[in-house]
Amino acid sequence: MPLEATSPAEQGDELRVVEVAAKDLIANDIWRFTLRATAGDPLAAFTPGSHLTVALPGGARRNYSLCSDPADRGSWQMAVKRETNGRGGSRQLVDTVQVGMRLEVSQPRNQFALEPRAQRFLFIAGGIGITPIMSMMRQLTREPARSFRLIYCTRDAASTAFRDELLSAPFAENVHIHHDGGDPTRAFDLWPLLEQPGEEHVYCCGPRGLMEAVADMSGHWPGGSVHFEHFGVDAATRAQDQAFTVVLQRSGQRVEVAADQSILDALRSRGLHVTSSCESGTCGSCRTGLVAGDVEHRDMVLREDERAEAIMVCVSRARSGELVLDR
Repeated sequence: MPLEATSPAEQGDELRVVEVAAKDLIANDIWRFTLRATAGDPLAAFTPGSHLTVALPGGARRNYSLCSDPADRGSWQMAVKRETNGRGGSRQLVDTVQVGMRLEVSQPRNQFALEPRAQRFLFIAGGIGITPIMSMMRQLTREPARSFRLIYCTRDAASTAFRDELLSAPFAENVHIHHDGGDPTRAFDLWPLLEQPGEEHVYCCGPRGLMEAVADMSGHWPGGSVHFEHFGVDAATRAQDQAFTVVLQRSGQRVEVAADQSILDALRSRGLHVTSSCESGTCGSCRTGLVAGDVEHRDMVLREDERAEAIMVCVSRARSGELVLDR
């Protein structure tokens, strides 16, 4: 697929300016940012599961899910985990953005929306993956005809975002928080919940291992009843990333991709416009033709039989050497 396309902000979804009204530490390394409109520029409504694209002080763009109540038209809230070994976006946001500063953000977009016809929901979250699910649960508490339950897996109480709120009304009776202490052998057993397909729609957001486990256990569920969103590659994996080269076959350009940079960002730095939306390997919008090279596929979109001919440039990388893309 050619990369002659536009980024989200160039598709009519232009960035707007908001003010940081509050910044609160809500768990270990997890910060909640409250954003408000500048004078005379009201915030748009959003639906549960929506996210914003944020232009960071260093120039990069990152997507963050909204965790606030969709009924609150006075502010948007997003929770951000500071990843020491990430691509640097979360560090920039947490370390440099303070109350009173202004940020450029997109209008809310939703690729993880609640199924409007569903009446029952099973939410499975890991770590910072609780963020979009918070907005969903806030909405559902106002809809007595619809019900939900949440399984929230974290390392320990200190790293559990929104813990006090989740253990209080109106959420407490529908929430189970599980701590594994970082020990995989103590992971929550999801199989009893997923063994028999039911009327629930399953929404899962969290680390890749959790997502893959839910996908494996729910493969026999009806199509369209299991939904995923995740926040890209985990920090431990990113810490092992190495630099490599991308060759654009049609133009002959060679683009260097740094160890802490995605192919998507490297291409954009050279003035190439690339279609993208989720930037976490789940939506498929940045799919690009692959001509040659050994790829470490990190997306949740491509089938095994597609991986020899395509790559999601927002998350996947070369295992070594260089990649040749259909461009």
